Amino acid sequence: MLYEEILSAKIKGVKLLAILIDPDKVELSQISSLTEKIKLSPTTHIFIGGSIVENNIISDLIIELKKHTELPILIFPGHPSQISEQADGLLFLSLLSGRNPDYLIEHHINSVEILQNSKLEIIPTGYILIDGGKETAVQRVSKTQPIERRNVDLAYKTAKAGEYLGKKLIYLEAGSGALLPVPLEIIHKVSKSITIPLIVGGGITSKEAIESAFIAGADMVVIGTAFENDINFFN
Repeated sequence: MLYEEILSAKIKGVKLLAILIDPDKVELSQISSLTEKIKLSPTTHIFIGGSIVENNIISDLIIELKKHTELPILIFPGHPSQISEQADGLLFLSLLSGRNPDYLIEHHINSVEILQNSKLEIIPTGYILIDGGKETAVQRVSKTQPIERRNVDLAYKTAKAGEYLGKKLIYLEAGSGALLPVPLEIIHKVSKSITIPLIVGGGITSKEAIESAFIAGADMVVIGTAFENDINFFN
């Protein structure tokens, strides 16, 4: 079980690292070389998805990835159209920081028919957008405002409310291509306030930033843009 492994890692203090692959930013012909770089990194999971995915290669992308790696692959969906049964699991994201019903429940309802007939492991995830210093795709697509960087109180209460609602993961997100990562103070406060695993992503562009997020309390860090821009990031 993917979730049990993530929870077990948290209990043991083992830190996890996910590479987020945006289907619109990769070619199928690149997968072999991409996975070779991933194998040389400390990556433990692969996430697939994005706020906007215009090409329809997610299933083909996952099939090709599985030819080259045995790492667990989870869908990180911005829309029900991004769901693929080829993956191992799916982060069932509910955008708790916003008040747009489409991202709180509507997209989830529209996913039911697909999900109930699939073998995907579905992991309920509280998704919380934190201001990353610029308007990101998540903000534009969801038409919601991120939590202000200095509003630590609202961030931790939103995360705790997500746990009370039964979410199994909390995901603090600054947004793809964010100028600034999630503030360490927010990561620390949230990690101390919840008992479920904490994922942190967005705006993390260096190994030092990854380590800082771990020290602050992140159980898993996600990088996307930094790895897209430099696949030798971990060398």
